[in-house]
Amino acid sequence: MILDFENLQLYRENNRLELKSALAGLPQSLWETYSAFANTSGGIILLGVEESSDKTIKTLSLPNPEKLVHDFWNTVNNRQKVSANILSNKHVHIVEAAGNRIVVIEIPQASRRDKPIYIGTNPFTGSYRRDGEGDYHCTQNEVQNMMRDNADISQDQRVIEDRSLDVFDYESVKRYRNRLAAIRPGHVWENLNDVDFLRRLGAVNTDEDQKPHPTAAGLLMFGFEYEIVHEFPNYFLDYQERMDDVTRWTDRFISNTGEWSGNIHDFYFHVQNKITQDIKRPFALKNGWERIDDTPVHKAIREALLNSLIHANFYDRQGLVVIKERDRITISNPGNMRISIEDAIHGGKSDPRNQTLVKMFTLLGMVERAGSGVPNIFSVWQSQGWDAPVLKEEFNPDRTTLSLAFFASGQKVAIKNGDKKVAIKNGDKKVVIPSESVKKTVSERQKEVLIGAVGNGKSIRAAQVVEMLGVGPSRARKILAELVNEEALEAIGAKKDRVYRLKSKG
Repeated sequence: MILDFENLQLYRENNRLELKSALAGLPQSLWETYSAFANTSGGIILLGVEESSDKTIKTLSLPNPEKLVHDFWNTVNNRQKVSANILSNKHVHIVEAAGNRIVVIEIPQASRRDKPIYIGTNPFTGSYRRDGEGDYHCTQNEVQNMMRDNADISQDQRVIEDRSLDVFDYESVKRYRNRLAAIRPGHVWENLNDVDFLRRLGAVNTDEDQKPHPTAAGLLMFGFEYEIVHEFPNYFLDYQERMDDVTRWTDRFISNTGEWSGNIHDFYFHVQNKITQDIKRPFALKNGWERIDDTPVHKAIREALLNSLIHANFYDRQGLVVIKERDRITISNPGNMRISIEDAIHGGKSDPRNQTLVKMFTLLGMVERAGSGVPNIFSVWQSQGWDAPVLKEEFNPDRTTLSLAFFASGQKVAIKNGDKKVAIKNGDKKVVIPSESVKKTVSERQKEVLIGAVGNGKSIRAAQVVEMLGVGPSRARKILAELVNEEALEAIGAKKDRVYRLKSKG
């Protein structure tokens, strides 16, 4: 193995590198870091290395690196010391770096079936995670979440024995059955009564008392919100539209108002319409007469919303939040990912936390091939020329967030004060606006108006600015007047039919 110190520096910046001098043998803190890396996103431990005063990595002369490796294997295979050995010989190396022999230990992220990885014999006192401050002791809730995830049975298959079938909003069940009938006419379950239908769907099951009870999936999908929080105290669904910089949100739809069921089924179908309604729909016909008003972007956004629901850990703290802004959508759900981010983006692997919810949405034709959801979203965004989606995990509390931007950074407005010109880029177009009288920095909203004008044939109307920025008519006219004063735009026509045109050349 050859050490690439540039990549090690990057690993350190990402908090996935731990330096330990190890001159006096294996330090106890090594095992805390082993647990922390295994329970988070993996990392590298270097024995025989320390940080210099200028923040560079400096190697030391280890007296006996072979003994350190021998002692490491003895301890990592001792179940009284460490809960599980997730390493093989390829993960531990003695290498020469800067004239010294050091030990490199590469720790992968543990499989969910091995988590939590802990030191000692008690997972609640010996489990660690990694964050920006280093290793920290896992909370009881974090340990319990890892234990739920390491079970072979999906957590949403659990039978809620202390609840009856009265938890269900049967109007939600009716809406689901109507959708199923429209998509799969003549389905073999079509004539079943509701209880038998829910049983086959996985929403109802029996336990030791042989009486029907809701499953966790059934409760989440069709239950009333006030019944759901009995089992999932932190359950909360939140959709926000933030189209105005002045107000906190311009529209909001949350699960605990009591004005609707508050369940996952009704939330998904309400919100998927809201987050896609502003996406342009090209006019196209299928079979010569049937209009196609769906696009790959629409499908990718719905897939992102659906992924957040089927992968969420509803037992965890905080709720599921969807935020729609003028230029992006952000979807954040409780719970970390059960496969690595790299595997999720590459595709081919899938390990949803709520398998029964997957089945329920699959019957409605909402779930594509397993492991294809995230790669498809990335592919669609690439085809549009937009910035790549940002998928990230956070810990304590565990959250997974996907951010989808509807722009490319290269299309942003660039201000050039040196030559007194404003350059606006929109794809391959470039319009240069002479503005010798510009005396102040163009605001973000003014930039958006200029970009909009470029994309609209070099002109724009006040009504278009109202729609684009989500502001009132008077505010739109004020922004346009400011750009006229800056000589970036010129006003043409009377007030009623006024058009604002770019003062451009080249």
